[in-house]
Amino acid sequence: MRQTVKGAEFRRMAISAAASVEIHKQELNDLNVFPVPDGDTGTNMSMTINAAAGDLRKAEDPTLEKAAAITASAMLRGARGNSGVILSLLFRGISRRLKGCEVCDGVLWAAALQEGVDAAYKAVMKPAEGTILTVARLAAAAATKAAQENNHIEFVQEAAVEEAKVALADTINQNPVLKKAGVVDAGGKGWLFVMEAMLSSIRGEDVVIPEGYVAQDAKEQAVFGDISDEEITFTYCTEFIINRENDKDPEALRAFLDSLGDSLVLVDDDEIIKVHVHTNDPGKALHEAIDYGSFVTVKIENMRLQHTEKVMSEQELAPKIAEPEKQFGVVAVCAGDGLADVFQNLGVDGIISGGQTMNPSTQDILEVVNTVPAETVYVLPNNKNIIMAAEQVDALTPKHVVVIPSKTVPQGITAMLSFNPEGEEEENTQALTEALSTVDTMQITYAARNSDFDGHDIHEGDYLAIYGSSLFGTNKDIKVLLKALAEKIRDAGKDYITIYYGEDIQEKHAQKAADMFQEICQDAEVNLLRGGQPVYYYLISAE
Repeated sequence: MRQTVKGAEFRRMAISAAASVEIHKQELNDLNVFPVPDGDTGTNMSMTINAAAGDLRKAEDPTLEKAAAITASAMLRGARGNSGVILSLLFRGISRRLKGCEVCDGVLWAAALQEGVDAAYKAVMKPAEGTILTVARLAAAAATKAAQENNHIEFVQEAAVEEAKVALADTINQNPVLKKAGVVDAGGKGWLFVMEAMLSSIRGEDVVIPEGYVAQDAKEQAVFGDISDEEITFTYCTEFIINRENDKDPEALRAFLDSLGDSLVLVDDDEIIKVHVHTNDPGKALHEAIDYGSFVTVKIENMRLQHTEKVMSEQELAPKIAEPEKQFGVVAVCAGDGLADVFQNLGVDGIISGGQTMNPSTQDILEVVNTVPAETVYVLPNNKNIIMAAEQVDALTPKHVVVIPSKTVPQGITAMLSFNPEGEEEENTQALTEALSTVDTMQITYAARNSDFDGHDIHEGDYLAIYGSSLFGTNKDIKVLLKALAEKIRDAGKDYITIYYGEDIQEKHAQKAADMFQEICQDAEVNLLRGGQPVYYYLISAE
């Protein structure tokens, strides 16, 4: 029985876990309870963890600390959907606990699993039982108990896996929606696949991706951009990253550096402090900063000579980050050129392609945020499964990122109508957030599989109508659903109705739908716009 693992073994464990999730991703997708064609838990978890596998394959003989750090960093940037973000946070906690360690035994591994659970629970505002969080928490608790009995990592991981199986089976009883559908939680099962694959690897039996699968690589990017085009007031552009080693308040460092120069950007999280400042005395900046921890990277450029004076360690070329030309900017997530046009006409600076069935990663959102020439960038995720990925961006860019928790495209469009480019940040945040509750969203799509959901006998290929987040009805005739939605809107007394038709709907058919709405909702103003969105035949907003 294996007692400990080092960097090479951890690398194999993570790559095996990625292979297992990839192999089983369709099985996880199929566990999606709601019978719409957006069951992408497996896809999101696979793309998230395979971002780490790609980077780990490039790492030659990493230490334990390095292998864990590579895994956590790549997964954070590659995280897609809520399940992917939670998975990345579990590994982020593991990485934190393994920091500074060369060897991991059973006791340390149990502590790492628990720290992963703590990181994930901390990030979720309202943790629900019967989810991946439950499975991970109970597995970590079992690992802690096992470590007191036997310090071999294999023994501890085996105990964690056995408890994860029990916890997963019980998710069907903890979540009413799962119980109705008769399935276990998809995210929890994904975590079980991860844990089982890591146990197999510990035992020397690595899980291998079958021939034909292609693992995805995540592109690691640094935070600070090329700023050589700025007007030069101070001579030296000074950038550095510090590993935090104490509890000193970074705000004190921010105040000191602000008095020393200009163009200051300071970003901090639990592990690091990242600084960019223009100053005539970089020595003073570094002398003050070293009180907060050890330097990871330092770069000092003489902007007048455009010459690098000092590089203390190697780092990736930084992505170009647009210099602020205004106070506020906005980016929005949507799928469909018509919807993109609507957002851009409302003043959105950048469009992130994605939505149902194709959740963008944290890295995808970061790249678009960095192109916006604003100090503060609002993000409209327009999908409940993208909000958590968007919330990770702020720690990865010197820009200030504010996520408005829009769950649908109509909510995002309504929020933009409340945006004031000349306003204050707090006022805009409040106005955009409050606007979300003023619009009702309806969607019509199709059933991806047979299902008995919430009293509806659903057959694959049926049309499905969704009102808000609930299943409204199902029928083989789309006109029946459109009529029922129009009557509900009429009865609710809504004044403004906008119908966005998708890429699979011809304009003449969409016009007939709009005419029906106008006939039924005679007191309302009805607008018809081409959305061009995939998957959803119609998106309808009512205010």
